[in-house]
Amino acid sequence: MAVRKITEYPEAVLGQVGKPVTEFDEALAELCADMYETMYEAEGVGLAAPQIGLNMRLFVMDCEGVKLIAANPEIIAAEGEQSGQEGCLSVGKVPAVVVRANKVTLKAQNEHGEWFEETAEGYAARCFLHETDHCNGKLFIDHLPKMRRDMVVKRFKKEKRW
Repeated sequence: MAVRKITEYPEAVLGQVGKPVTEFDEALAELCADMYETMYEAEGVGLAAPQIGLNMRLFVMDCEGVKLIAANPEIIAAEGEQSGQEGCLSVGKVPAVVVRANKVTLKAQNEHGEWFEETAEGYAARCFLHETDHCNGKLFIDHLPKMRRDMVVKRFKKEKRW
């Protein structure tokens, strides 16, 4: 296992729709182990492959008792509404309030290629949505009004001393 470098905004891979995972082998298991280690080291609750520079539809998460690997994720149901602080390891953890669905059902494949569905509410649902967005080439800041998005980007750049 190894800690990988986290890809940061505005790297191109973060805005690309990930390629489907097709090989469910030892290399994928090792990649997922690296992703968990990277996520824990960065004190995150989710990490998608684009966040370590890989254009793949894959994420790992460990949030509010929901720990899983999701390859080729898709949100198949969403209901309700929640509003809360959200940050991202690829945007320097600079937070902003984002409105998301409160209850979400995720369909994905595990590290063995087996399809599963998982339903979550609250913070875990937010994580499903946030990480699936990464696989679709979207960042949480893409859900913000332009002025608020510009403020988050400005703060991120200031912290990075751009």
